[in-house]
Amino acid sequence: MRRKIPSTAALAAFEAAARHQSYTKAAHELAVTQSAVCRQIATLEAFLGVALFRRGQRGVLLTDAGQRYARSVAARLDEVERDTLDLMSQAGLGEAVGSLELAVVPTFATQWLLPRLARFQALHPGITVHFTPRTRPFLFEETPHDAAIHPGEALWPGTVGEVLMREHLIAVASPGLLVGRRIRKPVDLASLPLLQASTRPYAWRQWFESLGLKVEHDMAGARMELFSMLSEAAAQGLGAALVPRLLVEGELASGRLVQLLAHEYVSDRAYRLVYPPHKAELPALQAFAAWLRGEAGAYRAQLGSD
Repeated sequence: MRRKIPSTAALAAFEAAARHQSYTKAAHELAVTQSAVCRQIATLEAFLGVALFRRGQRGVLLTDAGQRYARSVAARLDEVERDTLDLMSQAGLGEAVGSLELAVVPTFATQWLLPRLARFQALHPGITVHFTPRTRPFLFEETPHDAAIHPGEALWPGTVGEVLMREHLIAVASPGLLVGRRIRKPVDLASLPLLQASTRPYAWRQWFESLGLKVEHDMAGARMELFSMLSEAAAQGLGAALVPRLLVEGELASGRLVQLLAHEYVSDRAYRLVYPPHKAELPALQAFAAWLRGEAGAYRAQLGSD
């Protein structure tokens, strides 16, 4: 049965015109004449039986139907382009290859995952991992992602996955901030500016409570969303930060940050590999999950944690 699908040339012309709100700019991008773009869009509107554009004082404007269709077409063309580039990248390799679209919190990616990724590539040279930063849960069906690595209290609804490691929070600061200060007991930290994680509003309170303490103004201080911002702010001497140890190993080793007390608070969050059930059989995901499981296990053993 013949599919009821417009030509890709018409869809490309429509998507470009919709993005630019201009037939002229679309024609320039596609290296065709303006009249060719007009014909393609007229053909598409006739095929659909729906007006996609209307004339305005400054050019063409999308109709309500055109706006909805433009979002859908742009997403589909992006998927086709990704698949095409993926296939082109495989040409001549002579082996089974694949790709993995991974959503990951940025600091975890830069501080923990990327420094280890060369080992995965050495084991699986035919698999390419694409990274997209995501700091909050999302619906997989609305994205091209195959999997995600995210710190949370549980799996997301409609997903499967596994715990990689628990979140061990430690208090850190710049050595310069400590000049003239004595931090010997947990309560001494109350004398420092406390940098706050906007995604963990009660982190300092929970950290103090785990030591049996109640500290006034434990939720006061500059708020930042990413742990990379918190750790850099701490390194610049702006205050003390409460961050996962695995995200500041380099700064601790170099001396840019120092751990203020030996206490580590194991939060109710854990870094998990998360994916929708229908993606579980993807060869690239299976290979990546197996490798990641091994790397996480080795890291936990190095720390002597669960």
